[in-house]
Amino acid sequence: MNKYLEIIKNSYSGYFNYLVSEITSFHWENYFYGLLLISFAVWGLEILFPWRKNQKIFRKDFWLDTFYLFFNFFLLNLIALIALSNTAEMFFNDLLGTAGLSVQSFQLVDMSILPWWLSLFIFFIVADFVQWGTHILLHQVPILWNFHKTHHSVKEMGFAAHFRYHWMEPVVYKSILYVPIAIIGGFNIEAVAIVHFFNITIGHLNHANIGWDYGPFKYIFNNPKMHIWHHSKKIPNNYGVNFGITLSIWDYIFKTNYIPFDGRDIELGFYGDETFPKNFIQQEIYPLNEKKES
Repeated sequence: MNKYLEIIKNSYSGYFNYLVSEITSFHWENYFYGLLLISFAVWGLEILFPWRKNQKIFRKDFWLDTFYLFFNFFLLNLIALIALSNTAEMFFNDLLGTAGLSVQSFQLVDMSILPWWLSLFIFFIVADFVQWGTHILLHQVPILWNFHKTHHSVKEMGFAAHFRYHWMEPVVYKSILYVPIAIIGGFNIEAVAIVHFFNITIGHLNHANIGWDYGPFKYIFNNPKMHIWHHSKKIPNNYGVNFGITLSIWDYIFKTNYIPFDGRDIELGFYGDETFPKNFIQQEIYPLNEKKES
């Protein structure tokens, strides 16, 4: 028990020191300034090339989503996720140890022996496919949908809506992603950083007030004209469409793509969102208060 308390303590102090270091120093893989740079760049594109020209620059819930941006990217890690993740990893390793196993026992491929560009590509493809499948679960499993409703409560799309999500979502995503990443291990930190920044950029663009679809590349990369339909209040089935995170190709392969016409002015949200909480605290505790699926 003492070692678990120690890892929790070290997780808090370690991440706090890391966060301070990120804010006070600049380097190419700096997540704090990387997030700021990407956010201001995409917001600038919204201002210069607005798709919905009547939508205000400071749109509905702009400041709420901006708070979510920094809370989910930095503060959530400090409050819970890093300590939870490190503790769960130690518990899992201890559990395997009782059977004479380790995480390395399940590793089928060591990416460190491959060229860095190939390791980068494999990590990107594997992570995106797993997250695409996890995203579908968030829509199909009622208890997970109650968490995911926070993201779909957005009524006017803008870049910061990318990070409006309940704190349980990264727990679900990272827990499911842990297994394939453990099986295919050896990814270097540079590859993870590059993929992370690229995914943030595409995610911001997907939610931005920009009417782009990337031409022929729309069948590979998720885009604003495709993702707007994922947030549509009216959908052709009971659980959703266009589940791509960064890549759209999975939706086209598995026939979950749906773009019936230009969705610039469609109504966003979900049925029953009229009663969904409008402030951060109430949105965070909503799933605890929800007794049944809306």
